[in-house]
Amino acid sequence: MIDYHMHTPLCRHASGSVEEYCQQALRRGLHEIGFSDHSPMPPWYDAQWRMKAEELPTYIDWVQQAQARYAGRLTIRMGLEADFHPGTEEYVADLLKSHPWDFVIGSVHYIANWGFDNPAFVRDFDTRDIDEVYRQYFRLLRQSAQSGLFDVIGHPELIKKFGHRPTRVLDAEMALTTRCFADCGIAIDVNTAGLRKPVAERYPGDPFLHHLIAAKVGLCVGSDAHRPEEVGFMIAETLAHLAELGATTIRTFQGRTPSERPIHELLKVA
Repeated sequence: MIDYHMHTPLCRHASGSVEEYCQQALRRGLHEIGFSDHSPMPPWYDAQWRMKAEELPTYIDWVQQAQARYAGRLTIRMGLEADFHPGTEEYVADLLKSHPWDFVIGSVHYIANWGFDNPAFVRDFDTRDIDEVYRQYFRLLRQSAQSGLFDVIGHPELIKKFGHRPTRVLDAEMALTTRCFADCGIAIDVNTAGLRKPVAERYPGDPFLHHLIAAKVGLCVGSDAHRPEEVGFMIAETLAHLAELGATTIRTFQGRTPSERPIHELLKVA
């Protein structure tokens, strides 16, 4: 099994050592993991939720030490989760040149200056047109894919984290966004963290997944672990669910080069 979304304490809102994450991965029967901690961004942007630029070498060192320590027992990929926020593209592009990453997740956490997934700002949903919020969010997802910066789109539908739903199914937005992802050749992060949140549903949910799988958009799987005990959370169940929906492969990366792994083989390993 595989888990391509996990963090370290450098992001300032996770706990546990890289060693503890790796040990939990082995206990959960994982054979490949990817660290994808929140990357540095410009100093004015969301600084309390990510590593500082000067801490990036520490992050690289931690993961490289784990790669050496677990060689032959656990494949460990070196990734980053970088935000997509209009106006920061040049900074992110320069940052990504700093190391030969295995994969880069691009995530949308803000609509303009609103951190919509932050519990401190959840009441803002009550003052906004929820359908327009979703349209703005999907537009940013498409822009992130079109930026060419990322290999994977992080937790699509994060906007539903606290259970706020559009007044109608935004099928046209899903279809348009799916076509964009397919045209860009980008994968999406089927993220199990939503099952631990008020929405109690994966990011993305089944209506969006039906579009994505039909269009053969690449699929990654991740727990979005911020604590060692969350590593591998609901990954086996998610792989089985994706197979039921018609998906046949999971995308993995090495040196930002994608490969496809048959889901049935991953389930046999589990």
